[in-house]
Amino acid sequence: MCKSVKVLSGIIIVVAAALACTWPYIKMEFAGSAHYTEQDKREYQFYTPDILKKIPHISSQYDFDFANITGPASHVYAIRFYDTNDASRVDAYLNSMGYKKQEACHIEAACWSSNDPQELITVSTLENPEEILVSVIYTF
Repeated sequence: MCKSVKVLSGIIIVVAAALACTWPYIKMEFAGSAHYTEQDKREYQFYTPDILKKIPHISSQYDFDFANITGPASHVYAIRFYDTNDASRVDAYLNSMGYKKQEACHIEAACWSSNDPQELITVSTLENPEEILVSVIYTF
C-alpha cells in the first residue's frame, strides 16, 4: 500500500507541474482578447504574427491588441503607434513584403492584401489623438 501511495503521489505531482507550466498558454488559446506590449514576452510571442513583429516602429510608444471575433470567425491582431500620423514607412514595408494596396476598403483605412485570401491588413490614421493603427485580420 505504501508503494502505491508513493506512485500515485508522484503521478499527481507530475500532472500538477505539467498543468502549472501549460496553464498560461491554455488561457491564451481560449482568450477572447488581449492587450499587451513587447515586454510581455509570453503574450508577444504567442499572439503577434511575424508581419507585425517585423513592422517598422514609427513611434517610440506602441502596444498590441488581439481579438477573437465570432460570427464570422476571425482573429484580429493590431499594433497601435502613438503620437504619429505618418504611415509612409508602414506602407513601404507592406509593399516590400508583397502586399498590394486595394482601391477600396470596408472601413476608413487603407486595405492591403496578399495572395492569402484569408488575410487582410488595414492601416488607419486616427486624428485625435494622433495614432496609426495597423490591423492584421485573418478570417476562417
